[in-house]
Amino acid sequence: MTVDSTAAARTPRKRTAAKKSAKKSPGVGAPDLVQLLSPEGRRVEDPAHAEYAAFVEDITADELRGLYRDMVLTRRFDAEATSLQRQGELGLWASLLGQEAAQIGSGRATRDDDYVFPTYREHGVAWCRGVDPTNLLGMFRGVNNGGWDPNSNNFHLYTIVIGSQTLHATGYAMGVAKDGADSAVIAYFGDGASSQGDVAESFTFSAVYNAPVVFFCQNNQWAISEPTEKQTRVPLYQRAQGYGFPGVRVDGNDVLACLAVTKWALERARRGEGPTLVEAFTYRMGAHTTSDDPSKYRADEEREAWEAKDPILRLRTYLESETDTDEGFFAELEAESEALGLRVREVVRAMPDPDRMAIFENAYADGHSLVDEERAQFAAYQASFSDAEGGN
Repeated sequence: MTVDSTAAARTPRKRTAAKKSAKKSPGVGAPDLVQLLSPEGRRVEDPAHAEYAAFVEDITADELRGLYRDMVLTRRFDAEATSLQRQGELGLWASLLGQEAAQIGSGRATRDDDYVFPTYREHGVAWCRGVDPTNLLGMFRGVNNGGWDPNSNNFHLYTIVIGSQTLHATGYAMGVAKDGADSAVIAYFGDGASSQGDVAESFTFSAVYNAPVVFFCQNNQWAISEPTEKQTRVPLYQRAQGYGFPGVRVDGNDVLACLAVTKWALERARRGEGPTLVEAFTYRMGAHTTSDDPSKYRADEEREAWEAKDPILRLRTYLESETDTDEGFFAELEAESEALGLRVREVVRAMPDPDRMAIFENAYADGHSLVDEERAQFAAYQASFSDAEGGN
């Protein structure tokens, strides 16, 4: 993703006729896909999905505007972080562009006493849990290993090791069950992580011990450069059947459907009915991270087809056509969005540079002579630059 393309994604615009005619991607509109808001911004009435729709039946216009605000501000934050990385202020950034509905819908379904285990792309979920977005950036700048207290918001630190957080979530959920609490746990992971052994173990243990955990898979269809069809021979949600618990595929660009299905799954967990696998069928609009170039492995036509199903555009269309939302709301939100971007930039630029020697700390509990030798060599190497500058 380039800086320009990221900036262009900041503000949703009216849908064009060309985008309306974009072809459907596999899975969208399929009978096994829970969809409550169509890509054209219309409510979908499907008796087969009435059980899920009931969870958003009484949603108000103010609540819908709240979901829209969440998605817009999350996208603006993400765009600013991408730009900051391109300008050398962050070492790396994992963008969520295109996945706002999956994250905001599921994040807003959680209760304060639920516990969330993210990977490293759940910036929208962090927003829903009340984590200051600027706290997400320290790790990507290299100045800390997280940036927030997980127990303050019941939102665990980002997990870089692919899939391992599902085991953490399962163990925590087993503990919740033993304590007799009525809270639930939700674990986020991607389609690529679904092939990891840790995820399979999590499914096994959570099923056997009836753990109150929801596995929320954001299937953005690309595990770095590997398409989903190289990860599985069946839709990901069907894997749950082999472990003995339900799996549901939801339109991951439909914030209402993601909210409803996640509420349903969390309520199951709280009632003691065990785990659920939710597959949010969505699309990664940008790069896997800022070190990646998606143009090398996927076609522009594929991305353009998914742009027509933009999660923010579809909710804006619905707000404009079916509620009393006026242009003043969108104008105020645009101003709030720009203020957020400015604050993020100011906070990041005020952060210290990473401590280059910190990599040698805590490698061994009691120290090690080889680490000491490597530390001295690296310190001498760093000092050589200062010596060279002094000589000039």
